[in-house]
Amino acid sequence: MACQSAVMDEQALLGLNPNADARYRQRAMAYFEQLKESQDAWEVCAEALAKGIYSDDHVKFFCFQVLEHQIKFRHAGLSGTQQQLIRETLMKWLQVQLMNAQPEKPFIRNKAAQVLALTFVMEYLTLWPKFFFDILSLVGLNPHGVDVYLRTLMAIDAEVVDRDILHSPEETRRNTLIKDSMREQCIPSLVESWFQILQTYQLTHPELTCQCLEVVGAYVSWIDLNLIANDRSVNLLLSQTSVEELREEACDCLFEIVNKGMDPVDKTKLVESLCQVLQSAGFFNVDQEEDVDFLAKFSRLVNGMGQSLVLSWTKLVKAGNVKEAAETLQAVEAKVPLMLQLLVHEDDDISANIVGFCYEYLHVLKQLPQLTDQQKANIEAVMLAVMKKLTYDDEYNFENEGEDEAMFVEYRKQLKMLLDRLAQVSPELLLEAVRRVFSNTMQAWQTAAFMEVEVAIRLLYMLGEALPASHGAHFSGDTAKTSALQDMMRTLVSCGVSSYQHTSVSLEFFETVVRYDKFFIVEPQHIPNVLMAFLDQRGLRHNSPKVRSRVAYLFSRFIKTLHKHMNAFVEDILTRIQDLLELAPPENGFPALLTSDDQLFMFESAGVLIVNGESPVERKQALMRSLLAPLMDAFRLLLNKLPLETDEERQVAIADCLSHAVGFASRTSKAFSNKQTVKQCGCTEVYRDCLQTFLPALSCPVQRGVLRSSVRSFLHRMIICLEEEVLPFVPAASEHMLKDCEAKDLQEFIPLISQITAKFKRQVSPFLQQVFMPLVLAIFEVLARPAEDNDQAAALEKQMLRRSYFSFIQAITGSGMNEVMANQGAENIERVVFTIIQGAVDFPDPVAQKTCFIILSKLVELWGGKDGMVGFPDFIYKHIVPACFLAPLKPTFDLSDAQTVLTLSECAVTLKMIHLKRGPEFIQFLQQEYLPSLQVAPEISQELCQVLQQPDVKVLKNYIKAFFQRAKL
Repeated sequence: MACQSAVMDEQALLGLNPNADARYRQRAMAYFEQLKESQDAWEVCAEALAKGIYSDDHVKFFCFQVLEHQIKFRHAGLSGTQQQLIRETLMKWLQVQLMNAQPEKPFIRNKAAQVLALTFVMEYLTLWPKFFFDILSLVGLNPHGVDVYLRTLMAIDAEVVDRDILHSPEETRRNTLIKDSMREQCIPSLVESWFQILQTYQLTHPELTCQCLEVVGAYVSWIDLNLIANDRSVNLLLSQTSVEELREEACDCLFEIVNKGMDPVDKTKLVESLCQVLQSAGFFNVDQEEDVDFLAKFSRLVNGMGQSLVLSWTKLVKAGNVKEAAETLQAVEAKVPLMLQLLVHEDDDISANIVGFCYEYLHVLKQLPQLTDQQKANIEAVMLAVMKKLTYDDEYNFENEGEDEAMFVEYRKQLKMLLDRLAQVSPELLLEAVRRVFSNTMQAWQTAAFMEVEVAIRLLYMLGEALPASHGAHFSGDTAKTSALQDMMRTLVSCGVSSYQHTSVSLEFFETVVRYDKFFIVEPQHIPNVLMAFLDQRGLRHNSPKVRSRVAYLFSRFIKTLHKHMNAFVEDILTRIQDLLELAPPENGFPALLTSDDQLFMFESAGVLIVNGESPVERKQALMRSLLAPLMDAFRLLLNKLPLETDEERQVAIADCLSHAVGFASRTSKAFSNKQTVKQCGCTEVYRDCLQTFLPALSCPVQRGVLRSSVRSFLHRMIICLEEEVLPFVPAASEHMLKDCEAKDLQEFIPLISQITAKFKRQVSPFLQQVFMPLVLAIFEVLARPAEDNDQAAALEKQMLRRSYFSFIQAITGSGMNEVMANQGAENIERVVFTIIQGAVDFPDPVAQKTCFIILSKLVELWGGKDGMVGFPDFIYKHIVPACFLAPLKPTFDLSDAQTVLTLSECAVTLKMIHLKRGPEFIQFLQQEYLPSLQVAPEISQELCQVLQQPDVKVLKNYIKAFFQRAKL
């Protein structure tokens, strides 16, 4: 051994204490690195552990960490003597534990167990096959020793078995070999040791017994079940379900046994024998049990037993074993009363743990040809349980929802699944039950508790998904269903419950009204009442911001569906919501009723009402102007103010306000459609005025990002709505947007130009010819800016800009406007086309490369023929053909990646297009000049040229993939 005296750097060890100052901590870190990396200096740690030299816990932990590193990362490089030293160190340390009066701290024992487990994984199959024999011989039934042994077994489970941990194929193979070896050599001895530990310590050391139960639960999934599921072991486990400190772990252990895959008939027998014992021991008397933590575990066990029986039944039915299937179904039915007791338990965790079995049981009933009276009663009982458990309790905090509330929301989702399943098994029963609860509650809503009123409306809401109807057509077709739903909706909107003073009831009311908005098409006489609820203190003016916000969204949906029935109320509604459409000024200290996001829905609703109303065009025009004029006035004022403002915070507030004004105007335009265009509604002029008002913001010297982004979005909308009326505004807007831009500005500007190109084509050709080079040069300038090597964000921005640039060129070449690029002058054209070649070959970005090949193919089509651009055929042979071969030959061109294969496909299309335009001359060039320069064998060269000449491009696409796969070998 290199360091006989086990002298460690005492100064460095001081830095292990969490309270040590930074200098010592750094020294400790450096010392750790030094010991990890040295050939033999780590041996001092082994000696320190074996001899128990240090009493400081942090030093012991440190020594184990150093050992762990050697085993995990350097094991293969250690000499046989060093590997032997590690084994001896661990056994000596374990021996010392047996003598100590007090055990080590848990974090030391866990680390020791981890190191033992790692050594086991590395050496069990080769150097230390007697690992367990040695440990069991040493520890016997010594409590301190047993503790480390059990912790080591759990650590081995984490390394070898745990399915949540990702392993490499090599590790997976190794782990399979370890498990096979353990099954053959030592599992029976381990199981015997567990039995002895459970029996010996159940009364004196409950914590050891619990640990042992956890080990059994972990290992049972992959060892022979007969070793555990026998009378001796099961009786011992069952006896421990009656011991206060052990019963939760015993339940978990039994759950793992029940969950083990096995023959369906044997599984049914096992579950039934467990149930018999548990029932006779009084465990089924759930009402008399006060320990909710235990009941949650017990509920999980019953859930496991129930689901196992259902699985056995399914397998037996499939196999045609009628008798056994009937017996198993009987066993399932026998568990239903217990299941219902647990489902309806007031503790939600206990109830949630049994939902799985309940769901599976309903699925079984769905498959039966006919239901017995008892089964029908069971369905009804599940229904009542779900309705009861959906109800909020008094403690639920609606104003400040925390973790408990989030858990209840999740639990409600599980109950909803049960409700949906109930609807599949017996829709009539469900409808009837909901109707009963709903009607009784609505008759007395004034005196009922909020949670009862909320759940009654909630159930009506949930029927909408449980009893599906295409496109929400709940009020046509099946008369029983439609009349029941219609009755309930009529009651909901006419009984006055919308005035109930609780946020949960208010929200549920409006959610339900909008879910069943088609009801109002059948009974439009209720629309005025519901509109008033939306518009007054029950909805948009409710005292809860949460309700107001949600109602703003629901109101817009309600208006969109029913605008045809709103003609009589349009102007009344607009008057009533006028104050909600005001732009909140930036300096206002008072919170507005609605946030700017909520106001978007209000502006959209106002737009829909105006556009779809039956007023004459002049009236629509006047209404739209009165809606948008205040936004324009406020915008002009604020835009003048913004450059004069020196305070950064105030600048941001004003810019946000300007952005909201543009956003609101933009949102009103969503109301237009192909049937109701801006022109037909006489609104062209007001939107042109908006454009004229908003565009100057593009040249504002401060807060450019926010302003440009919002005006750009508005332009996108106007291109759709105003059509060619927008064109006069585009050149000036583009000029402003190209000044002092960042990568992100350009990236967002390009889609605007592409949209204009695609929509207006020839109409915008002069403009595109004018803007083409300024835009391209602005892009080149931004891409050429230097960036830090490790600045990931900047690199990603440049990649996205590059993609946008290529998409722009693709839009231009693909739009049939040959002249846009052709009129840019030879030098500029060459420069642009070279960037396309570069994009196709040099940047390992398959998305951009694919676009580049599409462009090259298009350029060959446009300019590569007899009457094409002068000098272009030469360019094809010098640059485009080599690009088609050099790109796929790059090491970064991954032929197993789907996106890259699409790029290769476009590459093949480009070659095909060159052949189409240049004919035999191209084939001759490939065979006599280009392919020989790549050292391609003559016979392969000939093969490729033959494929190229076949009419079907698919043949070439398939061939070329194989061609490059061979070339890369």
